[in-house]
Amino acid sequence: MKKGDFIEEVVEYTTFPDKGYVYAEGKKISVKGVLPGQEIRFRLKRNGAEKAEGELKEVLKRSPEETACPACPNFGLCGGCSLQTLPYEAQLSLKEEHIRKLLMPVIRSEECHFLPIKGSPKAYEYRNKMEFSFGDAYKDGPMMLGLHRKNSMYDIVSAEDCALVHEDVRKIVAAVLSWARETGLPFYHRMGGNGFFRHLLVRRAEKTGKILVDIVSTTQVEYDFSGLVSSLQKLALEGKIVGILHTRNDSVADVIRDDGTEVLYGVDFFTEELLGLEFRISPFSFFQTNSLGAEVLYSTARDFVGETKDRVIFDLYSGTGTIGQMLAPVAKKVIGIEIIEEAVIAARENAVRNGLTNCTFLAGDVLKMLDEVTDRPDIIVLDPPRDGIHPKALTKIIDYGVDNLVYISCKPTSLARDLVPLQDAGYEVRLVQTVDMFPQTAHVETVVLMSRVKE
Repeated sequence: MKKGDFIEEVVEYTTFPDKGYVYAEGKKISVKGVLPGQEIRFRLKRNGAEKAEGELKEVLKRSPEETACPACPNFGLCGGCSLQTLPYEAQLSLKEEHIRKLLMPVIRSEECHFLPIKGSPKAYEYRNKMEFSFGDAYKDGPMMLGLHRKNSMYDIVSAEDCALVHEDVRKIVAAVLSWARETGLPFYHRMGGNGFFRHLLVRRAEKTGKILVDIVSTTQVEYDFSGLVSSLQKLALEGKIVGILHTRNDSVADVIRDDGTEVLYGVDFFTEELLGLEFRISPFSFFQTNSLGAEVLYSTARDFVGETKDRVIFDLYSGTGTIGQMLAPVAKKVIGIEIIEEAVIAARENAVRNGLTNCTFLAGDVLKMLDEVTDRPDIIVLDPPRDGIHPKALTKIIDYGVDNLVYISCKPTSLARDLVPLQDAGYEVRLVQTVDMFPQTAHVETVVLMSRVKE
């Protein structure tokens, strides 16, 4: 068995997020994008003494668990929804198993309770935000608007049938692509650095049905977008388009960057409701992509926080202040810290909108801002980015010595790493709750309650 060989084996088990393991000639080999029980064909791309990796080429036989029909005709092409062939209950079981496997070796307390996973209220059409890319389906093919093909930086898979978004969004994608093709203008080619159309950003509020549409282009052409506005206004939608925007982006990176946004129609924001509170959302502001799932997640965090009367709460990595504002009505004071200034501005505006006067939101790095805050917390809520918490920031958090910490994690591998120093400092894990915010995909959120051990 050598590098480049094609091998056929059965997947023995998987780990978070979607890495499977097979055994060939007595060696364990990892292969991404597979499910337990699948018979697969893969190419051995690394065969080291310590580590062997394979690249999936074909699923020869489905797993016995795969009894669902994919809702998306492009299943397997874009790679975003790798679990569609599993019934939703089986998806939940697999995710719960992954989190247990990852965290159990780390957690030291025998009193820790792993609570049953909570599913999303909607398994499909749950995303309130999607970013689509212009490109071609294949080299020199027709212009396409959709998602990147799996394992490709250039080829685009159509998103007109994407099962994760509302029908309104699919209609908008189809209308924008049709209009873009009629203009005769080219999409942006990364290799040559020339072209016009780059991305389409669509946000649709779950509760209010309000929609923002933002087309992103380079500045290489001056173009009148009135035709686009007219096309979108003619669509028969369940919701309502409240804003159509044009964002300029000349960055060489394949990301949406705001080099200036103009309003072509309506306004540049909409409002969404979450657990009785109202939040203003702009094109680029952070907000959980699954509104109904976010209510499940934040309700769980609120339950873990427990009694808050007359207590000061630190909401660290606070984003637009969603968690802090949900705790504020029953707390003495909430202080949120977030490094993205736009999110902090939105948090302050949302607090005013919701009539909350005991919230303070600060812009800056948690590591630095904790040195400037004079209040001392009674409870700390942590909702860090995917990379987790900086070790020096974690030390400052530990030094407050609060009785309870609630950690909300979007990447359980980072959570597992951070739990080690927290336990070393005298905290024990009491509750673990997995919440599925991303049905059909391998990703999942985890909420952990930690308490300081009383001596």
